[in-house]
Amino acid sequence: MTTLRDGTIRAALTGSLAWVVFGTPTFAADVSQQQIIDALTPRATTRSLTAADAPTGSDHGALIDRLRHRGTRSLTMTERDEIASMAGERPAVDLQVYFDFNSAAITPKAVPQLTNLGNALADPGLKDALVTINGHTDAKGTDPYNQKLSERRAEAIKQYLVDHFHLASENLVTVGYGKQHPKNHDDLFAAENRRVEVVNLAAKSQAQQ
Repeated sequence: MTTLRDGTIRAALTGSLAWVVFGTPTFAADVSQQQIIDALTPRATTRSLTAADAPTGSDHGALIDRLRHRGTRSLTMTERDEIASMAGERPAVDLQVYFDFNSAAITPKAVPQLTNLGNALADPGLKDALVTINGHTDAKGTDPYNQKLSERRAEAIKQYLVDHFHLASENLVTVGYGKQHPKNHDDLFAAENRRVEVVNLAAKSQAQQ
């Protein structure tokens, strides 16, 4: 799986109640532009495609098509759940993006990491990819509070990327999950649960002809 999520470079999406790290974050280093590109780029196989490799219903093709043509339509609960299931099998990276207490406004401290992300998504190899920006929180706060805050912050990140890097809005899908999908199930308040997960919905590998 093409991902930095389980490597040494991991991070937490931080902010108020659910998404804040007081003091020094556990994972403080920004993920570089090249690291993001590497994490989100599907790996090519070295064999030719065969009939057995033809896409099936399990490749989520119908969902990807709906997302590309959804316009301003909100995601359904089923679509959100399907996107969550795809996150573990598609190229992805977890990032640390700082927000002030009870705020979805982009802070100056968040700009370096968002700059790396924006430049990575503007790379020729990724600029046309359909990417989800998934907001996650830890277990602090109520479910409705965390859900709304995760949605607002994911949307704020998308808008920043569109405004500053001229990325196509229709290629960036925002999803808020609140505290539904913790990374660390043993410690629901752990820093790694407060994160933004960026997922490339392309097939997880691209066969070479």
